[in-house]
This record gives sequence, C-alpha cells and structure tokens, in this order.
Amino acid sequence: MSYEKTLEMLSRDDRFKATIYAMNTLLIHKGIYTQEEFQRLVVEWAQKPPVTANPSRPLKPAAEASA
Repeated sequence: MSYEKTLEMLSRDDRFKATIYAMNTLLIHKGIYTQEEFQRLVVEWAQKPPVTANPSRPLKPAAEASA
C-alpha cells in the first residue's frame, strides 16, 4: 500500500499517531534516545498540569501518578 493511500484511509488522529510512531521508532533506532527515556518523558508530560482545561486529562498529584 502506498503512503498516499494509507493517509487517505486514516483519520486525522490516526495520521498523527502514525507520524509520532514513525518518528519515535526512527529516533530510537538511530540512538537519539532510548525506549526508557521516551517512556520517562511520556510519564513526565502526563504529570504536568494541563495547558488548557481538558477534562480528558485531569491533573493528578505526582505521588499518585507514580504509584
């Protein structure tokens, strides 16, 4: 399947997820960062207060989020 055809069949959210997946895979394989560093940064981001009001991402205290 071509790249263009793939993009046509994916939703906007899925195109974004595919892009992030591809970028992270390349960066890990090239040794820019490790899987562990990536996972740590995801957890760090999740613990930060939301920039805008977003009920799907409620603020959690760091102690609760690390449990």
